[in-house]
Amino acid sequence: MAQVARITLTGTDAKKIDEVCQQIKRIAERTGIRMRGPIPLPTKRLIVPCRKSPDGEGSETWDKWEMRIHKRLIEIDAQDRALRQLMRVQVPDGVNIEIVLKS
Repeated sequence: MAQVARITLTGTDAKKIDEVCQQIKRIAERTGIRMRGPIPLPTKRLIVPCRKSPDGEGSETWDKWEMRIHKRLIEIDAQDRALRQLMRVQVPDGVNIEIVLKS
């Protein structure tokens, strides 16, 4: 059984994550390896409620700040040539990439 590289992309901007997915897809097509994905994983919503009034007087009014964390999962065959090209992919700020080799 061949090794598989599982790539997890996380970030707050879905467009930037999709751009990196397209770069990985082009690498897979050029090298001729099998690719599964990008599989969108559930979006995590981080919500922080905070008071509008700084001094505590008046009616209780609240603001809710929200940050969304988007995730994509890609699996490709772990060939040396493809992984070397994958290491050269330009990853923009705000996008985290994690590569794990599975057997």
